[in-house]
Amino acid sequence: MKTGIIQQHNTADKKYNMQRLAESIKALASEGAELIILQELHNSLYFCQVENVNNFDLAEPIPGPSTEFFGSLAKELGVVIVTSLFEKRAAGLYHNTAVVIERDGTIAGKYRKMHIPDDPAYYEKFYFTPGDLGFHPIDTSVGCLGVLVCWDQWYPEAARLMALQGAEMLIYPTAIGFESSDEPAEQQRQREAWTTVQRGHAVANGLPVVAVNRVGHETDPSGMTGGIEFWGSSFVAGPQGELLYRASDHEEERKVIDIDLAHSEQVRRWWPFLRDRRIDKYTDIVKRFID
Repeated sequence: MKTGIIQQHNTADKKYNMQRLAESIKALASEGAELIILQELHNSLYFCQVENVNNFDLAEPIPGPSTEFFGSLAKELGVVIVTSLFEKRAAGLYHNTAVVIERDGTIAGKYRKMHIPDDPAYYEKFYFTPGDLGFHPIDTSVGCLGVLVCWDQWYPEAARLMALQGAEMLIYPTAIGFESSDEPAEQQRQREAWTTVQRGHAVANGLPVVAVNRVGHETDPSGMTGGIEFWGSSFVAGPQGELLYRASDHEEERKVIDIDLAHSEQVRRWWPFLRDRRIDKYTDIVKRFID
């Protein structure tokens, strides 16, 4: 399946960001992309560097203006689009939500981010209520998509639950980068850990993985830190963890990668991990800690 990814540097101008995304979506569709995946919270800057109640003004209902905007593009171009939106569910109730748009412009399904970080410069717990839709893949005309979001990528349980329900691909819209004061060696350790853990999900589940990250520097509005240098490095891995494509760590990119979904079955025949799971012995996995 021809899969398009868009790694973009955002500005404070939401309309401009969306216009540029539309241009990239059209360009990828002209290159034959059937599925196009956007980065996490792609309409705006990554506002979670600070806790500011005014940032809730960025949220919108689903369906809403963004699903209408990207839905019209999907219908015009005949592509499936994975979006990542700041959802306003009700006054005082907000989610970080991935929405999958079908070729006909309708909403195929949505996923609300389940794992919410609260780290310096990533104050997401202030903004996002943890998801309540569970881990369920979304059926589309291009396949069954296991859509998760950013911080979910560190949790093998989430990937496994998607795989066990028939997901044919794991997808992670992402916003992750270096704190500007980190030493270069530490920066590289973090970036490689991020890539490695997701390639591990590909291997463990015999599925391709697509991670799409934003790129470029975004300042900290509070001035308390040097801001975040989003490390890009969006990538596609095959079902054996092999890198099919890896984007630049500092430049914008849009790229179409051909993913052979049928190869997953062959890999699972060689490595039948699902067959050999000891499901009768895993009951303790639902505990916070075993003590």
